[in-house]
Amino acid sequence: MADLKIRVFKAGEAQPETTVTIPGGVLKVASRLIPKQAAAALRDKGIDLDELIKLSTNPEISGTIIEFEEHRKNEKVVISLE
Repeated sequence: MADLKIRVFKAGEAQPETTVTIPGGVLKVASRLIPKQAAAALRDKGIDLDELIKLSTNPEISGTIIEFEEHRKNEKVVISLE
């Protein structure tokens, strides 16, 4: 299983301000530990955690899955499987 990586960048920065890595082996369990508010925020962005878990089991899928920008917050979020 691939690791799920979530990186948060400030606008114009090459290095992420924050990186969260969830190892693939515990992704299913860890998804249940994500605070409801965070899970709701992901759903609001159209991100389905269950689908990400399914994708992480496919060895042919890797790299950036989702990239979105929060213009009001001056942030970019990149979600990838590595």
